[in-house]
Amino acid sequence: MSSAALNQPVPDFQAEATGDQTVQLSNLKGRNIVIYFYPKDNTPGCTTEGQDFRDRMDAFSALDTDIFGVSRDGLKAHENFRAKHDFRFHLITDKEETLCKLFDVIKLKKLYGKEHLGIERSTFLIDKEGVLRKEWRGVKVKGHADEVLEAVKTL
Repeated sequence: MSSAALNQPVPDFQAEATGDQTVQLSNLKGRNIVIYFYPKDNTPGCTTEGQDFRDRMDAFSALDTDIFGVSRDGLKAHENFRAKHDFRFHLITDKEETLCKLFDVIKLKKLYGKEHLGIERSTFLIDKEGVLRKEWRGVKVKGHADEVLEAVKTL
């Protein structure tokens, strides 16, 4: 599978998500898509980021935009995380790192002086035709959901 590139159609993908869903990009044409990658369920930054998107769901929905969060956590962890924080969007499990590789978000990170491969907090905006229009890498959570919402308004 090739990787996603700005101003190019995103290669079709299929992934398991919460709510017993299978998300397939080609089935979402006609809607804008926000896909945000985060390191781990129930960690402080990831929780805040999810809550920020949750709190803006009505504004995103009014702009024909669906949101999906992606991490390498399993579906059970995702279901618990989603229910605990009342996320109205679905979380995609990517244990095999298929989407992580498609969007090139696996990076060498340092934690307590040790290096490991992990998800770099990143967000991607795909337009109604399936074209990648904007990407944010190395995201800082504060104000990020608002920035994404403003970018959706320009589509």
